[in-house]
Amino acid sequence: MRQTGKLDYIEMAATAGTLDSVKAFYSEAFSWSFTDYGPTYSAFSEGLDGGFQAEGSEAAAKPLPVLYSENLDETLAAVKNAGGRIVKPVFAFPGGRRFHFTDPAGNELAVWGE
Repeated sequence: MRQTGKLDYIEMAATAGTLDSVKAFYSEAFSWSFTDYGPTYSAFSEGLDGGFQAEGSEAAAKPLPVLYSENLDETLAAVKNAGGRIVKPVFAFPGGRRFHFTDPAGNELAVWGE
């Protein structure tokens, strides 16, 4: 069950040239299966849902933990009030909306809501 503020998803990097080999690796090593959302994104549901992003500057990024929120606007305000720095304002994506922030240590996380 999804709950506000709990880890819900993780995005990991790939490149356009390695997305197929990354999927093949996890399929062979761990029997993962994937759902493709276009040529640069492939999602998995293997204990913790996640996906591989192979587009733009995100391809060079560290893994991105994604939290869930029942009320994205309230969570955005709470992150700002607690001292988080918004690095990507709220934007729409297939399945909902989300924003990215960094914590005081510089770790980047995202929060999504339906």
